[in-house]
Amino acid sequence: MSAIQVRNVAKMYRLYPNPTARLKEMFTLNRRPYHQEFWALDGISFDVERGGVFGVIGPNGSGKSTLLEIVTGTLEPTRGRVITHGRLAALLSLGAGFNPEFTGRENVFLNGEIMGLSRQEIQKNFPHVERFAEIGKFMDRPVKTYSTGMYVRLAFAAAIHVEPEILVVDEVLAVGDAIFVNRCVRKFEELRERGLTVLLVTHDVSLVKLLCDRAMLLYRGRILAQGDPDDVVNRYNGLVLERQRAFEQELPPPSADGAEEMEPLEYTYRHGDRQSVVAKVEMYNESGRSALVFRSGENVRVRVVAHFRERHERPVVGMMIRNRIGMDVFGTNTELEDACPGPAEAGDFLEVNFSFACWLTPQEYTLTVATQSPDGTSHDWLDGVLSFQVVDTRRTAGVANLNARVTSRRLKSRESRLAIRKTSA
Repeated sequence: MSAIQVRNVAKMYRLYPNPTARLKEMFTLNRRPYHQEFWALDGISFDVERGGVFGVIGPNGSGKSTLLEIVTGTLEPTRGRVITHGRLAALLSLGAGFNPEFTGRENVFLNGEIMGLSRQEIQKNFPHVERFAEIGKFMDRPVKTYSTGMYVRLAFAAAIHVEPEILVVDEVLAVGDAIFVNRCVRKFEELRERGLTVLLVTHDVSLVKLLCDRAMLLYRGRILAQGDPDDVVNRYNGLVLERQRAFEQELPPPSADGAEEMEPLEYTYRHGDRQSVVAKVEMYNESGRSALVFRSGENVRVRVVAHFRERHERPVVGMMIRNRIGMDVFGTNTELEDACPGPAEAGDFLEVNFSFACWLTPQEYTLTVATQSPDGTSHDWLDGVLSFQVVDTRRTAGVANLNARVTSRRLKSRESRLAIRKTSA
């Protein structure tokens, strides 16, 4: 018997142009419709076997989160039905399930009691939750004081330690740093070995290929593909590539006046003495447009602008590409490439461009950039300053796409015998 059975599920919303239209529809005698129907989901059917990990991927607005809300029972479908067998724990939208006024400890106990655990069972599990979440003294502070990463770590730890039989997760790894993602991947593998059923929504296709037994691609509320994760991911990559090409055709050409604004950068971790700082980071595709989606093999340019607060005789600017579980894929800097820009005076802005053919396999990656001294002292190091995706219609494994050329031929009978003889020897 399947742990999750979804049968012909559909969800329709009525869209009104304004609040008055809703009232008119309610009180008009001829029942004239003043709304438009929007089908967030239509005709969705699938099974998740016990102990299986089922991944759901698709662009934003495809209906993934709506589907999970229906599976968990927080949203009623317009038609169709969902049957689940076993205790279900869910980690959906950020902020759902926790009382912001309660401390982390109080929320863990409240969550466990809602799931049907006794206080003794929760107390037994609490040290494991505390160790996994790794938020230290904040465990006894109100969760409204938590950062996004702290909240997600605690919510995920609480969800997996109530001993569920089914775990439903929506984009929990999207806001985590590499350490947290790596810890979650190991936990997912452990839970799978224990026979826990997982329904996972994510944009990280590398996790789908790594963790899932089966996958499904949603697009505009309908199923485009379902089955082997590799095949589904390849279909998704092709869809992303088509949308990126259509988007680029509608974009105006890039400005040539050189004017730009330095906007605040986002990052997962930052350190350094700030003698120089990274002011701007951008990635460009081979058309010269700013982009975060690239084809495998496409020429990519990483542009880093550094601002110097002190004079430096030999400044170093570097970059590092990592995958989502934190593995270093490629890194270099101006010192290694013998491309020193020369002395920089206090107040100078320095632009460094790294250009390369992006022969990476289709998945999500993060970009780290830094300014340093030749002896390795960090002035400004920003982990995960950008996330980007590589897509391709071809299936490849690993991290690097070596663009292999493969030939084959049929051996003649004499060559076959010689080949077998050499192998035996």
